[in-house]
Amino acid sequence: MVDVGVEFLLENLKQLVLDNVELIGGVKNEIENLRDDLSEFNAFLKQAAMVRSENPVLKELVKSIRKVVNRAEDAIDKFVIEAKVHKDKGFKAVLDKPVHYKRVREAAVEIKGIRDKMREIRQNKAHGLQALLQDHDDSISRGGEERQPPVVEEDDVVGFDDEAQTVINRLLEGSGDLEVIPVVGMPGLGKTTLATKIFKHPKIEYEFFTRLWLYVSQSYKTRELYLNIISKFTGNTKHCRDMSEMDLALKVREILEEGGKYLIVLDDMSGRQMLGIVARYCNRSPHDLKFLTDEESWILLEKRALHKAKCPPELETNGKSIARKCKGLPLAIVVIAGALIGKGKTIREWEQVDQSVGEHFINRDQPNKLVRMSYDVLPYDWKACFLYFGTFPRGYLIPARKLIRLWIAEGFIQYRGNLSLECKAENYLNELVNRNLVMVMQRTLDGQIKTCRVHDMLYEFCWQEATTEENLFHEVKFDGEQSVREVSTHHRLCIHSSVVEFISKKPSGEHVRSFLCFSPEKIDTPPTVSANISKAFPLLRVFDTESIKINRFCKEFFQLYHLRYIAFSFDLIKVLPKHVGELWNVQTLIVNTQQINLDIQADILNMPRLRHLHTNTSAKLPTPANPRTSKTTLVNQSLQTLSTIAPESCTEYVLSRAPKLKKLGIRGKIAKLLEPSQPVLFNNVKTLQCLENLKLINVGQTDQTQLRLPPASLFPTKLRKLSLSDTWLEWDDMSVLKQLEYLQVLKLKDNAFKGEHWELNDGGFPFLQVLCIERANLVSWNASGDHFPRLKHLHISCDKLEKIPIGLADIRSLQVMDLRNSTKSAARSAREIQAKKNKLQTAKSQKFELSVFPPDSD
Repeated sequence: MVDVGVEFLLENLKQLVLDNVELIGGVKNEIENLRDDLSEFNAFLKQAAMVRSENPVLKELVKSIRKVVNRAEDAIDKFVIEAKVHKDKGFKAVLDKPVHYKRVREAAVEIKGIRDKMREIRQNKAHGLQALLQDHDDSISRGGEERQPPVVEEDDVVGFDDEAQTVINRLLEGSGDLEVIPVVGMPGLGKTTLATKIFKHPKIEYEFFTRLWLYVSQSYKTRELYLNIISKFTGNTKHCRDMSEMDLALKVREILEEGGKYLIVLDDMSGRQMLGIVARYCNRSPHDLKFLTDEESWILLEKRALHKAKCPPELETNGKSIARKCKGLPLAIVVIAGALIGKGKTIREWEQVDQSVGEHFINRDQPNKLVRMSYDVLPYDWKACFLYFGTFPRGYLIPARKLIRLWIAEGFIQYRGNLSLECKAENYLNELVNRNLVMVMQRTLDGQIKTCRVHDMLYEFCWQEATTEENLFHEVKFDGEQSVREVSTHHRLCIHSSVVEFISKKPSGEHVRSFLCFSPEKIDTPPTVSANISKAFPLLRVFDTESIKINRFCKEFFQLYHLRYIAFSFDLIKVLPKHVGELWNVQTLIVNTQQINLDIQADILNMPRLRHLHTNTSAKLPTPANPRTSKTTLVNQSLQTLSTIAPESCTEYVLSRAPKLKKLGIRGKIAKLLEPSQPVLFNNVKTLQCLENLKLINVGQTDQTQLRLPPASLFPTKLRKLSLSDTWLEWDDMSVLKQLEYLQVLKLKDNAFKGEHWELNDGGFPFLQVLCIERANLVSWNASGDHFPRLKHLHISCDKLEKIPIGLADIRSLQVMDLRNSTKSAARSAREIQAKKNKLQTAKSQKFELSVFPPDSD
């Protein structure tokens, strides 16, 4: 199979040349010629990615191209760093000119050698290229063009209601002793789907206050499992590191018994041998998950392939045949439904799928063939994005925001059209969900994907395809010197355990562009870790060590000039050094710390490609003593996110240099921002004409502090999302928020407003779609449907609120109502709204969903 990764290497190389014209002046002509040569290969490789050719000549051709492209990329990356170091020497660079010019000449010779090698490939492999063209011509009739299907709800399941209720009853009726209920079935039968449905059921949430979901991979260690459980309760396992396995088991037992009744789900046990025997040893009556009936299989296929639309009569015969051949396996059905989405709705194309789906696809030995059907019809640009799921640990809940920004940093999302990189990447993710290749695990209140993962069978496909066929990444499984030597030939490394041990061996790999760590818990690292990684991988683009603690920076780190994505955690560091600002290619910077404040000395607004800054604390940005005379006044046209920064950093000097900012989070003493007598800082926020999302988190003040919102005229005009926390505002201030005409999402958390009564009089929130009120002392709330004409989702967590306004039942758009920790009277009023909504429901209107926790007894 041809290599998906080569295309992205070519695209990244072209972008690198465009981005660094100033630094490559000495070899500019040679590099431009090289870029033209690479473009000739590019067309062939794009065609190759659309065809699964097993032609050995073609495979060898791709390997040859990969080698020469990697060589070109390494040469230019190293030259850019040398040119940057030379430039930064300032007046001393004059003394270094002879050495520098020698390096320029050497680079030019090396690039010429690479072009000669490419010429040789073209001449010697001409028949391979011709074979590729023939394969492509044959493939055109098979379709595979990009389409725009509607969004599919990830929780549309068929045939699990009775199964779930059976297990729920067993859990609720169980004795006070330890009880194990194994759910047994072959891969793809829906064990995880069933367990998820049970785990999230309101009665289970209420009955089992302590609930844990643990993924137990085939290579798990009992000791790590115990530490993982302890970490989930205590947040720290440092004091347990030296305990024996038996002592850890006793510690786990002690913790669990202190919390009363608990439920633990151990997922991904299906790969273990003798599972049925083990299950019956734990419980003589495990729950054997049934296969779907032919009728249920067809209902599921129709729902997933046609997105709840009725199947055209001419396709029904083939559709039912496809469903029947899936032998009752839900995963087989949804994956094949994804393949049908990639096809046209014609009899011929459905017949092709019907003929392809046979019993040889539906067995344990060849599960990849199922996934292959959907993978092969994916548009070219989506394939690497899908395979990238294999870099994460099996069962890992992946934050969508993190995934999207990693895709961008890796170069998988290219500048084409008018959409931003983030919007384009988000579209890709939604399309992979639509094709049933990715599962959405959590959504935000306004319906966006929050976390996601892939099914174990699809994960296996991603891992195998990416590591063996595509060489997209390499998973480091530390077993001594051998694993250290293996990394030198790979571009992307991911490591899931033994991170410190691996780094301590001082690995080396100048080809490595991505280093991703996924430790199950935050690990303290020795001071040398930062230096070891920086020296080992000098051409890094992605540096994701969020799961380990780095407590010292080294000078080598600030010479990783190709870095695009940085994510790290630390406990002790209070200052982000100014040298971070020299990393001019960084797009995403994520800093997690245990410190209350973070002093960012780097002028991040001078980093021309920075798109997102995220911290979990109050970050103070540098401001010169006299901003008007400052020479560092670069306007950053890329920056979209600043979250969260200190209120005192919301100066004109800072915010005026980020005119394209879309999301701003402010954490600290918000009084400095909202002080009526000094509205200067909030005036600066108003100047952000592109701002859509504003978050204010008040820290260090109580209900005795009297804060008031500024006039609506001082809010950014395009504000769509507003989140307030601990601001202790009066409900009268809602009159200000009602005037924000574009406001769609309003989140009021942790006493954002105080007072027992909220009464909406004239006017309302004409465009508000999501309203969230959490932890307020609200007792009575008077409102009607006219106050929220477009409301879709209402989330309330107020333990004193007596009732939900019955008038909200008149809101036609209202689809979801969540009540958490509510009074029984509030729950009853919500039931009344549900009953009234159901009476008004039409065949075309969306079903109203009510969730009450804990479940009320009325």
